[in-house]
Amino acid sequence: MTALDDAPVGQQRGTVAELEAVRAAMRRGPSDRATMTQHAKGKLTARERLQLLFDDGKFTEVEGLRRHRASGFGLEDRRPYTDGVITGWGEVFGRPVFAYAHDFRIFGGSLGEAHAEKIHKIMDMASRAGAPLVGLCDGAGARIQEGVTALAGYGGIFQRNVRSSGVIPQISVMLGPCAGGAAYSPALTDFVFMVRGTAQMFITGPDVVQAVTGEEISHDELGGAHAHTTLSGVAAFAYDDEASCLADVRYLLSFLPSNNREQPPAEPCGDRPDRLTPVLRELVPSEQKRAYDMRAVIAECVDSGAFFEVHEAWAPNVVCALARLDGHVVGIVANQPVALAGVLDIKGSEKAARFVQFCDAFNIPLVTLVDVPGFLPGVDQEHGGIIRHGAKLLYAYCNATVPRVSVILRKAYGGAYIVMDSRSIGSDISLAWPGNEIAVMGAEGAAGVVFRREIAAADDPEAARRQHIKEYRDRLMHPYYAAERGLVDDVIDPAETRVRLIDAFAVLRTKYVTQPSRKHGNQPQ
Repeated sequence: MTALDDAPVGQQRGTVAELEAVRAAMRRGPSDRATMTQHAKGKLTARERLQLLFDDGKFTEVEGLRRHRASGFGLEDRRPYTDGVITGWGEVFGRPVFAYAHDFRIFGGSLGEAHAEKIHKIMDMASRAGAPLVGLCDGAGARIQEGVTALAGYGGIFQRNVRSSGVIPQISVMLGPCAGGAAYSPALTDFVFMVRGTAQMFITGPDVVQAVTGEEISHDELGGAHAHTTLSGVAAFAYDDEASCLADVRYLLSFLPSNNREQPPAEPCGDRPDRLTPVLRELVPSEQKRAYDMRAVIAECVDSGAFFEVHEAWAPNVVCALARLDGHVVGIVANQPVALAGVLDIKGSEKAARFVQFCDAFNIPLVTLVDVPGFLPGVDQEHGGIIRHGAKLLYAYCNATVPRVSVILRKAYGGAYIVMDSRSIGSDISLAWPGNEIAVMGAEGAAGVVFRREIAAADDPEAARRQHIKEYRDRLMHPYYAAERGLVDDVIDPAETRVRLIDAFAVLRTKYVTQPSRKHGNQPQ
């Protein structure tokens, strides 16, 4: 194949007309039939996806004329432009973003040497430019015909993923298959998006699973969007179509700074910073065991009620979200009473820890809304490593240097109180509502331990138990106990919550912390 195979017959070399013919062949792709096949699967082409991701007309392609140099197995006779991946940069809401998009129509989007080198280049450019990187993934894995050079190409991608971690935002968008070692690159990035029905990720496919374990399972059941957004936690977002998926990729980018040296982008705020939230007085029940939806509390506090929840379907007992207060981006971590009463468990701790680490890496201040009865008890939790996983969240908060404000809405018991960004682990400002209960455990359990003998010896044990519960609550769990000891900065009217958060972050915006000199910490795994 020559550069003029798709050019008009008789076209002279070295002319602008030749260049246009070559460019047209590059943009057209392998064939109309291949495009129709892609569309028949409910998938867009790589170029159509890039048009949805970037602002209109704001994408510049690089190495579009790149072709592989491999031979054998018929490869020397198949040398299409782009080699199955489109790379370049553009603008999203007027800000620079770099991207690569697998073209499944060419070699199934599989990765060979030239294909990998194109991705390496764009990753290096993104890192040097200090701009986010988005990968639109739709590929069949390593190009088998190119052997170990294809595997080495993945190694180069993984190395760059790690090197850029915490330096620039990295987003993976799963729009087709991603199997074997290829799945590790998305796992190394900050956020993974998936489209239901067309995207799958797994290390070993259904055929291998059945051969080794005897289990029968479909591609989608094994590694589809539902599996990874509800069971494994590998993916944070799932969508029914590519257009809505890519629209939310753009929305996520609107919250993020371009790199770790910048502040998140602020926007003019159409919501008054002095707006009170009196509905919160009634929204949260005073009875400690009555559930409510924490997302309603968040919506009342943030600008125009708008927030972007991360990992909504995985570990729903903890809410993690990005939002704005007076136009400035904040990350929100909150217990969710409607799911497992808002306890911390293995998955919830891991979810919150990763989110806290991300926000800290990219200068996003943290709001922590606390209503936690403790850690989830149980043999499965203990044997599954709740100590280790809970320590991840503790480590993330203790290590975070961004402005941090916590608000205790109702209960905050035991070690879970400490872990949820308590004053003792470095929260800059700790606020509490009048109905707060901060204690080692609930009054019922505490009275049963402290006054065990007295209750057992009483003529009326039940009456004695009620009396001692009241005594314990009155002495150690009244709403001002922690404030009297400097562990809470102020007890506030729930209606003041938005105003007090905005005021706190305004004064903390110039916060600066010097970290100990070290290569890196050894966080719990």
